[in-house]
Amino acid sequence: MIDSHTHLHLCEPPPAELVEAAVAVGVTRMLTVGTDGASCRAALASAEAFPQVYASVGRHPTQARGFDGADLAELRALAAHERCAAIGETGLDFFTGSSGAGTGSRTPAPREDQERAFAAQIALARDTGKPLIIHTRAAEQETLEQLAAEADGVRVVMHCFSMPHRLEECVERGYAISFAGNVTYPSARALADAARRVPAERLLVETDAPYLAAQAVRGRRNQPAFVVHTAAFLAQQRGVSERELEQQLHANAAALFRW
Repeated sequence: MIDSHTHLHLCEPPPAELVEAAVAVGVTRMLTVGTDGASCRAALASAEAFPQVYASVGRHPTQARGFDGADLAELRALAAHERCAAIGETGLDFFTGSSGAGTGSRTPAPREDQERAFAAQIALARDTGKPLIIHTRAAEQETLEQLAAEADGVRVVMHCFSMPHRLEECVERGYAISFAGNVTYPSARALADAARRVPAERLLVETDAPYLAAQAVRGRRNQPAFVVHTAAFLAQQRGVSERELEQQLHANAAALFRW
């Protein structure tokens, strides 16, 4: 089993315990994702420490304020690491609602900064030959438009897929479609239907830990080991055995991330 998107530096307990728990349930590969300089370095440190872990380095759109050449130079240097398997997560996020956890309203980074950081990371993915991990929230049209304009030939992963009404467009463009635990929620019927329709060779599964725990463990702090619950749900939805789905997901991730 694989976890195509997690954030080990944000999870509890420490990475060594998280990896041990994941391996115990059969998770043999996981991609831990950085969102700024510090978290990218932490991701690479985990990838160095554990053979099951690879890193993705990027600047999250909500942290793109003031993105400049120095930020890109830092990402380029981090991306050269032998354990870096992807670029991102990057994209566009214009959501302005509650930030959660009682922290009040959420102010996105300026649109021009987000677009500049996104463009730079698309170019970095092309230059390095690494896949690009996409985050999009309240910006679906704008994200897809920028990808269409700038990402031709780049391998793209739609992380935590959330736009079932645009599935056919994403599949036609050749994007990988990754589902997190929210696909298992009873209210997510359109998302579950999309999960049934994704071509087998484009499908990925993730935790996005510590967020979005699957329904079976909802209310608990998410971790890579819990990816098996989402995978089991996807297998049931797609009418295949868990073993068959596991083999397909492993092959898809290996081809994409080259791990």
